Amino acid sequence: MSGHFDLDNVIRKVPDFPKQGILYYDITSILADPAAFAYCIDRFVDLAGDTAYDAVACIEARGFIFGSPLALRLGLPLVLVRKMGKLPNKVHTKSFDLEYGSDVVCIQQLDIKKGQRILLVDDLIATGGTLKAAVSMFEEHGAIVKKILGVIGLPFLDYATSLAGCDVQVLQEYHSE
Repeated sequence: MSGHFDLDNVIRKVPDFPKQGILYYDITSILADPAAFAYCIDRFVDLAGDTAYDAVACIEARGFIFGSPLALRLGLPLVLVRKMGKLPNKVHTKSFDLEYGSDVVCIQQLDIKKGQRILLVDDLIATGGTLKAAVSMFEEHGAIVKKILGVIGLPFLDYATSLAGCDVQVLQEYHSE
């Protein structure tokens, strides 16, 4: 268990990336600081709490970085939520809207089981669209997403609305760009 760590001092803020007017919250600075990275995983273990889970699921690609050590620490299988064409077996798919267009996420059919309790992880939660698609896919196939964890949350982009009904917890919030 970790004490307090000021993630805000570690997270790089990159103005005008990927386009003008966007302030990008860069988690690679957490990965470059072993103490900050360890703090994130320790806090995720704490936030997982005493709830029983059957698997940790994580969102491509940066969610893998935080979900993998968390699954290992919790002694749970890891389920990957990936983009179309990245998984070798039969997949369940879910499309979702982006700011300009849409995208599709996939989970291997073998990885979702009826009644399965999921802890879902991503690095940054903005609008919540990708996570909502993942939650829908798990629930449509009989699994239950018990909790969603994120390193960074941007509540001003209203992820609470798209993830209404989900237990969402983040380590660091930013309330504007």
